[in-house]
Amino acid sequence: MNFGTLLKRILFSAILAILSSTLTAQRQGLFSIVTCPAENTSKAMNISWGADTTITECIIEYTLARDTQWKESRTMEETSHLCTVFDKVYSKKADGTDFYEDAIFLKYEAALEELKPRREYKYRIVSERCTSDTYKFRTSGSNRWSACIISDFHVYPPLRSRLDNAMAMMDKVQEYDPGFDWVLHLGDIISWGGSYSFWQEMYEEEHFKNYMWAGVNGNHDNMSRGYIKNTNEYFKEANFYPRNGYKGEEGVCYWFYWGDALFIMLNNESMREEEGLNAAQEWVREVVKNNPARYRVVCEHYQWFFGDSGRTSQYGRWSDLFDELGIDLALAGNNHIYVRTNAIYQGKESDGKKGTVYIQAPSSDNERGVPTPNPLTENLDKIRFRWSEGAMTVGAIHLDVNKKRMVLTLLDRYGNILDKAEVKSKK
Repeated sequence: MNFGTLLKRILFSAILAILSSTLTAQRQGLFSIVTCPAENTSKAMNISWGADTTITECIIEYTLARDTQWKESRTMEETSHLCTVFDKVYSKKADGTDFYEDAIFLKYEAALEELKPRREYKYRIVSERCTSDTYKFRTSGSNRWSACIISDFHVYPPLRSRLDNAMAMMDKVQEYDPGFDWVLHLGDIISWGGSYSFWQEMYEEEHFKNYMWAGVNGNHDNMSRGYIKNTNEYFKEANFYPRNGYKGEEGVCYWFYWGDALFIMLNNESMREEEGLNAAQEWVREVVKNNPARYRVVCEHYQWFFGDSGRTSQYGRWSDLFDELGIDLALAGNNHIYVRTNAIYQGKESDGKKGTVYIQAPSSDNERGVPTPNPLTENLDKIRFRWSEGAMTVGAIHLDVNKKRMVLTLLDRYGNILDKAEVKSKK
């Protein structure tokens, strides 16, 4: 260890001692803190945050949640870079005023490793002038685990109720299962992904402080106001997902394990043309080939079927490959209506021993639902359940997993159970 590194560690140890004595966290200058998965969530986790450019140094301090006095905590340095992708993007303030984002900041990324499985951890970000609130996450490894699946809440500060409705829906999932482990979102959580102030407001919510979040890039997350610019850089720079995607999609398309379930996350915005679709499918094929798992789950934003009529959407592009690879569960959002099949193999409903269950989550902001569906006109042999509250829809899905099956439960805004789907373990 060189003298500069030693001096830096001594300095931050002194800072930690001082900051640990205060009960009020000072957040000025630290923002957008979020826990993201590493490849193997039983022993690693990725942490992302932003910092004011006047803050010259940051570290992350972490320990087991039961370590109330932080006596066994560890610290680590992280990587950072100057982020300018959001700067001068045309946007809107909470009061409706038009403005251009002032968003040049230091983007920090920390990969916590050598963690213990089946544990709850806590962490905080420390700089030379302030410290963050305390954040928590769990590591995987339990034989039984659960998650909250939510989608399409389009955070937009002039309409604060969108975010409030989604977080209230998560409260209902928490009432249903107070012990769920992490959160999966299926895209369009931001109305204009290029508006960094929208991400900042969302990340202040309590549910982002207590759980790991994994998600996919939706078309709204990928755009700035008025579609002035579309880029996956917004999604990448607002998070720190594993950099194991294919060329041009590192940190946007990615895969990770939660326990013995392999999750593969796709970006529909890079698959509009056949060339992009082929690249994504070759990557999925390689990921599945090289990463054995009890359950294989593929997530993307665009719907498998159009919920109003049942007409085929992304199902037609992916079903053959899913049959080939033995994908157990395919999750999507975007259509703002819940649609669910039983296991489908080679275009027909199976007994569950083969095939993929296709589910698309409803919206959750109370604004983006679709009208109550008319009778199906297509794919009547595949679609087994649909649900919508009409234009004002709020819902989410609870996922419960053990070695024998996955169970997905649709809940409405009141916590009522509306549908259940089972995915059998084929291993």
